Amino acid sequence: MRTFTRPRRRPASVAGPRPTALTALTALTAAALLTGCSFEDSICSDGEYPVTTVGATGSACVPNDEQPPKGYVRYPEGKVPKHVDDKWDMYWRTHTLDTNGKIITVSEPD
Repeated sequence: MRTFTRPRRRPASVAGPRPTALTALTALTAAALLTGCSFEDSICSDGEYPVTTVGATGSACVPNDEQPPKGYVRYPEGKVPKHVDDKWDMYWRTHTLDTNGKIITVSEPD
């Protein structure tokens, strides 16, 4: 009598190639890009807006349902920094608003 061993089938739970770390990283990167996630640091958190100090280059973030605190004002419309080092973030490092809302250049420290 002849006997032979049949090849065993892998259980369905482990059938197919196993994902690797590279596959997982690729999937996460694709998901982030497709959902519009940004790798840039936001100036403020969700539910907040940025404000600048009057007469200086300081800034802060204020909850959406609150007015700017004394000594701070909203940035002019269309000139609001959204991400760290974006066009307007860089601009407001050397500019500010005076008490009348006029944009002024801040003098360089000696």
